[in-house]
Amino acid sequence: MANFSERVRDGRAYMKKWPAQRVLAPMFPENRVIAATTLAMKTMPAIAVLTVILPFSAGMHELLPQAVMMAMVIFLMPLHGLFWLGQRANTHLPRSLASWYRELHEKLAEAGVQLAPAATQPRYFELAEALNAAFRRFDKSFLVDD
Repeated sequence: MANFSERVRDGRAYMKKWPAQRVLAPMFPENRVIAATTLAMKTMPAIAVLTVILPFSAGMHELLPQAVMMAMVIFLMPLHGLFWLGQRANTHLPRSLASWYRELHEKLAEAGVQLAPAATQPRYFELAEALNAAFRRFDKSFLVDD
């Protein structure tokens, strides 16, 4: 089993690999999680600092311990999203998605796209790689069954 830092690192890689296509939003929660995590990474550090500075500047020193604890929770929120993405990236695809991944991989190979060999037990990370390649090579019609 991977440790926390490996999952967070996998989450960052998965976040970069997942295609940011609106057409995928109804099928996968990744678009929403990536958007929320990206926003949290940009805003939560500032909110955490304000959580400590405001009681301090207002002279409410008795609230500082609670403010520091709240700031720590707020500051660490983006890690939750990265951890979730790391877990998701390493989760094996359900059978229906695994067969769709194989079909997509086959279409890409027929179109001459250079990919790693198809995984026998594909994970969401391999699906993200295949989807990324498919969006670069084809239009969105590859999402529709033939």
